[in-house]
Amino acid sequence: MKAMPSSPSHAAGSVLTTPMLVAAGAPDMPGFTPPYPDPRLLADIGATYARFCLEQQPGRFDYVTVLPCADYPGFVEVVQAYLDSLPAGLKPRHAAVAIANPIEGDWVRMTNRDWAFSIAGAQRALGLSTLLVVNNFTALAMSLPRLGEQGRAQVGGGEPQANGVIGLLGPGTGLGVSGLVPVGDRWATLATEGGHVSFSPADERELKVLQYAWRSLTHVSAERLVSGPGIEIIYQALTEGRSDLPARLSTTDIVRRAIQNLCPWCVETVETFCNMLGTVASNLALTLGATGGIYIGGGIVPRLGEFFLRSGFRQRFEAKGRFSAYVARIPTYVLTAENPAFHGVSSLLAEHVPAHEGGNPLMERVRAARPSLTPAERRVADFVLDNPRTVLNDPIAVIAQMAEVSQPTVIRFCRSLGFQGLADFKLKLASGLTGNIPVQRTQVRRQDATPDLCAKVLDNTISAIVQFRESLNVEAVDQAIELLRQAKRVEFYAMGNSAVVALDAQHKLFRFRIPSVAHTDASMQSMAAELLGPQDVAVFISSSGQPPELVRAATLARDRGAAVLAITASKSPLAKKATVCIPVDHNEDSATFLAMISRILHLLVVDMVAVGVAVRRDTGSSVPRAAQAGSPGTDHPPGMLISHVL
Repeated sequence: MKAMPSSPSHAAGSVLTTPMLVAAGAPDMPGFTPPYPDPRLLADIGATYARFCLEQQPGRFDYVTVLPCADYPGFVEVVQAYLDSLPAGLKPRHAAVAIANPIEGDWVRMTNRDWAFSIAGAQRALGLSTLLVVNNFTALAMSLPRLGEQGRAQVGGGEPQANGVIGLLGPGTGLGVSGLVPVGDRWATLATEGGHVSFSPADERELKVLQYAWRSLTHVSAERLVSGPGIEIIYQALTEGRSDLPARLSTTDIVRRAIQNLCPWCVETVETFCNMLGTVASNLALTLGATGGIYIGGGIVPRLGEFFLRSGFRQRFEAKGRFSAYVARIPTYVLTAENPAFHGVSSLLAEHVPAHEGGNPLMERVRAARPSLTPAERRVADFVLDNPRTVLNDPIAVIAQMAEVSQPTVIRFCRSLGFQGLADFKLKLASGLTGNIPVQRTQVRRQDATPDLCAKVLDNTISAIVQFRESLNVEAVDQAIELLRQAKRVEFYAMGNSAVVALDAQHKLFRFRIPSVAHTDASMQSMAAELLGPQDVAVFISSSGQPPELVRAATLARDRGAAVLAITASKSPLAKKATVCIPVDHNEDSATFLAMISRILHLLVVDMVAVGVAVRRDTGSSVPRAAQAGSPGTDHPPGMLISHVL
């Protein structure tokens, strides 16, 4: 077994400069890495301490500072305190923060620290162009490919398999669990809450600890015992009834007494903790099939040093009955690198923000993957490399045509690089070209301040439009345009919040000299639909496609021979009645808020169809061909019925 170096400790609030981690050299020397145009802020914020540094050159972490979280009222305040401590002129524009909490949308509420904040609001308050916030174990997992043998110590035997899945555990204030899965030439992280699985004892001593914990906890998770606070519970359970021993000791005191062999009960407590961790680690190895190894991080195990190497951790890890031989082949490591999460957030930030003017990590990935692609996929790669902004803005049909490949080949190219499809590829490409994090949908909350509310509404709308663009059924739009060009009568049917869209569509058609009317009264819609004929078109637009009045009107329109065009949810009752359906699938909390984004998407569809009708006209004519069939006062121009529903 390889001995672990002792972990250096830093006084809270101290500022120190770490050694250079990547050779700087001179510009003409091999391995030279040019500095970033602006320093980057990296942070690892746990429940107890917040660690910061500046990355002025890839892989080099300067001005490392550790601040106690208890001294600050919130996230913005602790980050601002670090920024204020930097020398004049060092102002980061981009930042990546690992935080001990699940990250779901814009609003973050820490589990083990009474802090809550909006990511977008914090970005504005700190004056940052980019603020990437990720789970701390996602960041720690992303650091593993960057850490060599000097940053880890192996415990026991086993050899990692090339491209094998990697598992990660981190006992600290809680129990973090993550993993790395190889995807092409990159790694995908698993964001889990595996620390909250139910604890399972492996011997009578651990059963005694579990029974003690059950007295105050209805559910005892692995985190309750395999963590810093868990060490205190283990000690209390093992020493219960002993009047000659302190009833309670802090985790720090228990670990210190165990390492120095000052108290046999503290030694037994920490030994029990190590055994429990061995069980949790082997469970994770089997669950993930982690043939690439299991890594142990967090704030406790790296400080145990030789005690952990001598403990029963590895013996318990391999005690898996019929699968003992399987797990015995899996190596286990303790992370010994200082501040490894910095490597992880640095890697994640590098994927979002270009390293230098004109640079883009995604473009480098495309270049690196090109030799392994099929000939057809290489043509897509070459087109992407030569025309990145064109790829960002053009639909898949245009990209395929320009690259002289089929549309499925474009999708295969994206998946070969580890993306789910073209939309996923474009979002990452957009972040690299613009230096911004792709917009994500976040929930508007009643307590949001006005700046946060405005930012969320705008960001949600932009995100929805980008997603809708990739899912748009262009063929259905083309069919809708042809229906409208040939229609004889136009009427718009809408209800509630969607009525304004129907009125907008009616006004657009009037400009084309197409007679149209909007019916927004539910009691009139069925009667109006009964007057339609075979040359009329009924268009239904709805967020839900559920209102029975509109479904009834659509049924009557079809019965009278009219074509029905629906702009609605794809699997709704209204969509099933349509001759042509342009699906608009966007989920909103309509019980709390108006369907704002759906209405905007519907207006966009109306615009697309109206523009299509306008441009498909006979040469030299200022009106659509359909409008030329009649003149005012004689035959009706071809018309259209648009029924718009909420």
